Amino acid sequence: MNASNASHGLSRSLNDRMIAGVIGGIAHRYGWNSTWLRILYVIASLLSAAFPGMLVYLILWLLIPNEAD
Repeated sequence: MNASNASHGLSRSLNDRMIAGVIGGIAHRYGWNSTWLRILYVIASLLSAAFPGMLVYLILWLLIPNEAD
């Protein structure tokens, strides 16, 4: 992670999105690979009954703003 990523807040990605840009925005914020983060998120959602992935994603979709143009 570089200093320029750390200075920006969390936002949904407009360019790196599959549904709403939530995972792409998180990956961009922390300098992670969005594809691997998506895979990890899906696996964690499927394997854990205590991690309701769809509900968490919908809440993040509502709470995280789109990135500025």
